[in-house]
Parts: sequence; C-alpha cells; structure tokens
Amino acid sequence: MERLIIKGGNSLNGTVDINGAKNAAVAIIPAAIMASEGICVIDNIPDIEDVHCLERIIEELGAGLKINKNSIEIDSTSITRTAACTEDVRRMRASYYLIGALLARFKEAKVELPGGCPIGVRPIDQHIKGFEALGATVTIEHGAANVKADKLVGANIFFDVVSVGATINVMLAATMAEGVTTLENVAKEPHVVDVANFLNSMGANIRGAGTDIIKIKGVKSLKGCAYSVIPDQIEAGTFMIAAAACGGDVTITNIIPKHMESISAKLIEAGVEVVEGDDSIRVISAGKLKGVNVKTTPYPGFPTDVQQPMTAMLCVASGRSIITESIWESRFKHLDELKKMGASAKVEGRIAILEGVEKLTGAVVKATDLRAGAAMVIAGMMADGETEIYNIEHIDRGYPHIEDKFRSLGADIRRIND
Repeated sequence: MERLIIKGGNSLNGTVDINGAKNAAVAIIPAAIMASEGICVIDNIPDIEDVHCLERIIEELGAGLKINKNSIEIDSTSITRTAACTEDVRRMRASYYLIGALLARFKEAKVELPGGCPIGVRPIDQHIKGFEALGATVTIEHGAANVKADKLVGANIFFDVVSVGATINVMLAATMAEGVTTLENVAKEPHVVDVANFLNSMGANIRGAGTDIIKIKGVKSLKGCAYSVIPDQIEAGTFMIAAAACGGDVTITNIIPKHMESISAKLIEAGVEVVEGDDSIRVISAGKLKGVNVKTTPYPGFPTDVQQPMTAMLCVASGRSIITESIWESRFKHLDELKKMGASAKVEGRIAILEGVEKLTGAVVKATDLRAGAAMVIAGMMADGETEIYNIEHIDRGYPHIEDKFRSLGADIRRIND
C-alpha cells in the first residue's frame, strides 16, 4: 500500500510547471476514436492514472496506440467494436464520453455506467436527453447504457442544468449528425472549449464553445490531426493555494492566467499577493491569511474542483470562512480528515463553516477522493509534525508526480510503498 509522508512547516519557493488539463484530456482521448482516417497526435497529455485507464479502454476497442512521455498517437481507423464493458470503464467517470464518440461514428454504443469519485449523485439524464433529441434510443440494462440510432439528426437542445459532461457528450454525438444542432444552457469551462477546438481540428464545424449557446453543423466524417491540450486549471489552482497556505514565493508556469481569475481573486481577498504574467502566475505569501467566503459555481465562477484545497487553506485563516458548495452535495468528506488535524469546521447541508485555528497538527488521514487528496497534501504541508496520507490512488488520478513537484519547491514529502 502506498502512502505519502509529509513533515510540515516548510515554506514553498521556486517555479513549477503545470501539466495538460486532466478534464480536457479525458474527453479528447475518447473523441479521437471518432476519426475514421488518419492519426491523432495529442501533446501535453498529463501522466495520470485516468489517462492510462482510457488508453487501455480504447486499445481494447481496437485503436492503435503509441505512447510517448507527454504525448499519445491514436490510430482509430481499425476500430470496429462499439461495446466498452471492462473494469477500467466501470471505475472512471469520464468513460461515459465513449457513448457520444461511438454513437457519432458508428450510430451505436454499449458502455457500462461509470464510477469515479464519491462526491455526490451524478446522473446522466441530461446526456440521455441530448442523445434522444438527436434520434437515438437509449436503454439502461445490466448496468450499461445501450444507445442506437438509424441516423442522427440535428436538434435544438436546452439542458435543464449546466453540465460539463452532458455538454461535451452531446456535442460529440452531434458532430456527425445531419443538419444543425443548437445546444443551449451549456457549460463554458475551458476544457469544453478545448474539446470543441480538438473536434474542429479533426474537421468538425462547431461554433460558440465558451458561450451560452453552441452550434454544430454536422459533418460526414472526421480525420486525424495534431493537437496540444490546454494547461490544467485545477492543478494550477492547487499549487497557487498551496503557495498561499504554506507561505513563500512560487511561480506557476505553463498556464492561462484568465482561467485562474476566480481563484486569484479569492487569494488576493485572503491577503495573498498574486502577480499575473503572460503564461504564468506568481504567488507571494507571508502565510498570514484572512478568512473569506467562497461559493462554487460553473465557469467563470469559483471551480468546485478547487473547493477542497481552498478549504484546507482556510482552516488556518483568521476569522470565519463560509464555503458554499453549489455543484455537488457530498463534497465535504475531507472535513472529517481535517478535523483530525485540529480544524474547526461544521457542515450544514451544502455549507461548511470554518473557524480559523492557529495551526494544524500532523495526523494519519486519508484521501476520500481526488481533490480531497490534494487538500490533505496542502494540510500536511501546513501542519506541525508529520502527516501520513492513505488512499493516495485517488490523488494519482489527477495530479502527476505530486510529491516530486512539491519537493522541488521545498516541501518535505515522500511516497512510501509498503
């Protein structure tokens, strides 16, 4: 069993380079199987478990893969299978993008319903609504989604709730539908835009990604392309928060500062200096933080995926902080672990109320999910004494070599394999 051992109290200083976006990569890789000719060469791919899981899945479907250090070549011309029903499919949430991709190219798909982090109920009803509007028939049998269509025809689709997953999945399916599809009340996150740009590079005709309305003019086929994934907004935010929490002077490079504006604003409000560059952000902190109120909302609001690291930081901010989680109903499980370290927090529904304490102390804790794991790493680096973090397989799903990166900034952190 692997675990992280952290001796807290060190400030963070130096420069850290951000990897490609997890949330973009896990949608772009399934989208690549829509190319019926040519090879997709995708650069800036993060070295994380979710990516490796998807690589195994599409290889099982019949794609040819060539994996390099930070890039992947996908030859999907020989794919004939339309059923994805392996353990890898069941264990990761983003495998549902296979439905939209396979439906677009082959007009049918059978994909086992996925798992992912236990952060709340995450139905796929909006995905199904979109597929059916395009002319597909959807049935759920024996834990798998069976989706078939004689043909897909463009439609006007209004999502009942803003959903990143449904926006991307229906956009995938609509890419090769006949006529024009209009998607309204869509998600505007940077990785939604990135997937649309990737599809356009393959020959799709998608306009409006990043706004409230996406219009898709269907094409008959897609072909391979070369593409580079955008930087990871969430990884960048995690390192910004860590620098603020631990004190020091850290420059985060290979990022898009505009994507970070909601996080930068809250750190400045908490008393941290944030300096934007063209493709970097410098965070300077004396470690003396003020409590702030945070509410997670869809982009361009404060990201739900950064809520847990932010909560760890605010445990030692002076005064009271109120965290409102408007996206997921079960995303405060990490607070029980933070309480073991001395945090003062209580949860009322989707609201967490934190009373800042002078310091956290090291303890044996666990990562309850991916972003909660990042929160525990930040807490361990802030705390007095030694912290042991278990269940770090969650962390590896989204943060490449997290201990190496923090160690390069001065943290005392190491991975132990028993």
